Amino acid sequence: MTREVVTASPDTSFKQLEQLMAEHRISAMPVVDAEGVALGVVSEADLLLKTEAAGEEGGWSPGSGQRHSKARAQTAAGLMSSPALTVEPGAPLAAAARLMRKAGVKRLPVVEHGRLVGIVSRADVLKSYLRSDADILSDIIEGVIKGSMWLDPQSVEVAVEDGVVRMRGEVDRRSDVGILGRLTLSVEGVIGVESSVTFRFDDRHVAPPREQRFEGG
Repeated sequence: MTREVVTASPDTSFKQLEQLMAEHRISAMPVVDAEGVALGVVSEADLLLKTEAAGEEGGWSPGSGQRHSKARAQTAAGLMSSPALTVEPGAPLAAAARLMRKAGVKRLPVVEHGRLVGIVSRADVLKSYLRSDADILSDIIEGVIKGSMWLDPQSVEVAVEDGVVRMRGEVDRRSDVGILGRLTLSVEGVIGVESSVTFRFDDRHVAPPREQRFEGG
């Protein structure tokens, strides 16, 4: 993500928004309050909607309430799309990509505890998928298998081809299989995971140990 984010306040004027977008060569920006809380996003599309709606002749057709509102708006508060679609810093890039595609947006504000900390764009997402298979493989073995899960790297065979990870081997618990898959999928550049990893012990129905009290004399 990009941490240096161009932002607007709710009272930023239409003209100022145009100037900021042109100056920084961006097509949208988050709108934040004095505390840095993300309130919404204003885009070129919002500015164009105001311009087009303001230039239409005749009355407003049914269902054009948003167009009417934006046509009359003079500041970011009235022009922005709210609430803002956001992601958290730890969200996998694949999740951000799916959200962008579903919502039809080019960038997402990144928020932590409600406050803006950065922005992720389509370019950021696409860049991650340009990572080499060798780099991805190294991250999986060193960061996931050895680092996060403390597994013997000899117990799981991993291969990466065009961002798709194929895994086979055996781990101790059934729950480890799912955790291994999720952590692998979160590695930057991973497009998909195909796993045939097996387990030695099914821990789905294991009851937690009972709490025992010790009363000393």
